Amino acid sequence: MWDAVFARLHPGARSSEAEMARAEAELGFPLPDSYRSFCRDCGAGLANGHFRIATPLPYPAADLAMRAVLIADSVNAAIRALAGADVPHRFDIEDGDLTRLDRACFFGEGEDGSFLFWDVQGAFPDGDGAGEYPVWVMAADLETVRFGGDSLDDLLRRTQGLAILDILGAGTAPLPSTFEGIEAAVLARAGDLA
Repeated sequence: MWDAVFARLHPGARSSEAEMARAEAELGFPLPDSYRSFCRDCGAGLANGHFRIATPLPYPAADLAMRAVLIADSVNAAIRALAGADVPHRFDIEDGDLTRLDRACFFGEGEDGSFLFWDVQGAFPDGDGAGEYPVWVMAADLETVRFGGDSLDDLLRRTQGLAILDILGAGTAPLPSTFEGIEAAVLARAGDLA
């Protein structure tokens, strides 16, 4: 599937089934099918020259469970800092559903400072324990939230074309169809430096 998403695909450190099961247990929900496939086939790296997708790995710099908590804590701290004592933080969410952020699990970051998240709520929307969560993109302004795609592969395909204007905003050029993986040895060294 990912050969059809990326014209150039150089896999990085890939996640095992055991690592994905650990992440599911720590996060408390099943991982989407497209994401599981991405973790097995692509691994850690930079998608479309723009998105760093966290994957379940034994390296804190790339691990999904660790990055999800770190990103959520960072976003919440920044939002508290942006909001005044008597002025609540304002969100511009594409469909107006403010509860979407209560169900957010962050799993990726854009080179522009944006964040990727799934809207998760206990089980997949289709209810059979398999499927996908919608992918949403929170802009670097921490106010603008736009629909990214029905699945991870959908998001990555959409950002390679003109739909990127609806996702990352006006003036954004389509992203390259590439995946540049990060090897396990590099991720291990990054952990040694921390």
